[in-house]
Amino acid sequence: MGRFLKILTTVLSVLTVVGGGGVFWGYSQFKGSGPLADGVTVIIKRGSGAKAIARDLHQAGVLSGPWVLRVAARMSAGGPLKAGEYAFPPAISPEGVLRTLQGGKTVVRRVTFAEGLTTAEILSQLALTEGLMGIVTAVPAEGALLPETYHFSYGDKRQAIVGRMSASLRDQLADLWAKRAPGLPLDSPRDALILASIVERETARPAERPRIAQVFLNRLAKGMRLQSDPTVVYGLTKRQRPLSRPLTIADLKVPSPFNTYLIGGLPPSPICNPGSASLESVLRPAQSEELYFVADGTGGHVFAKTLKEHNLNVARWRKIRTEHKNDRKKSQ
Repeated sequence: MGRFLKILTTVLSVLTVVGGGGVFWGYSQFKGSGPLADGVTVIIKRGSGAKAIARDLHQAGVLSGPWVLRVAARMSAGGPLKAGEYAFPPAISPEGVLRTLQGGKTVVRRVTFAEGLTTAEILSQLALTEGLMGIVTAVPAEGALLPETYHFSYGDKRQAIVGRMSASLRDQLADLWAKRAPGLPLDSPRDALILASIVERETARPAERPRIAQVFLNRLAKGMRLQSDPTVVYGLTKRQRPLSRPLTIADLKVPSPFNTYLIGGLPPSPICNPGSASLESVLRPAQSEELYFVADGTGGHVFAKTLKEHNLNVARWRKIRTEHKNDRKKSQ
């Protein structure tokens, strides 16, 4: 009996040493650097199990073999492996891979919408944005989206981005309306949104927006027509811009609910999706008595309080425009 116990003890000792070595080797494989030489981005599809994920990461060069991650995921209490787009740095260990997947530390993508785009243009950009899924079934109204930069993860829905843009616009407009300057000739936040869309399309220079907003507010207060070219363009192009040719005198006579040369007050809806700066310009405008503005030939505008002043500015602009045309002809 004593000899049997001695043999059994010896066998168990050997098994313990061998098993312990296996455990140590497996542990070192789990904690040690992985084979990835350069960073790589891998998309883990929804519904993928640990076996499929480990295989995909092995094929992508993130893991030296699939079994370590499979075993670790089975034994770990850190939760399931989550789908998404992941950026793995060079030499990331299987432990780092496991924690990244369990924590859902996905790549953050971004999409930026320029101020002044129409809703149709924003939806077109969304349709071309890689990493987003689905189509937009609930099409928002013109002016209902706040153009700025939005972050998202691979697989997010396009409709969800539209929802976030709509919520951002509502929150921003409500906040600015509550802080608006007193005495503005605007009856509602929607009026402010419509006017902001016009200001947005009138100038590309941020510094001019409060001044242009005040011109339009002064004209509204006096019952003058806005006479804004971008509103005419919007009516002519069926809400698609830009116009493929210069605006003509004949265009200004085309009847349209958006032709502010013919109608009084504001048009029936926004003509684009204005940014935060244009909204703020309308609700906290510059203080002036100016009623007119016209292009100055440099990308900006020159302003006037009287029609006489304005006509002189228009004459200067027409001279500049003619000179530019002649210069282009000479260079051809």
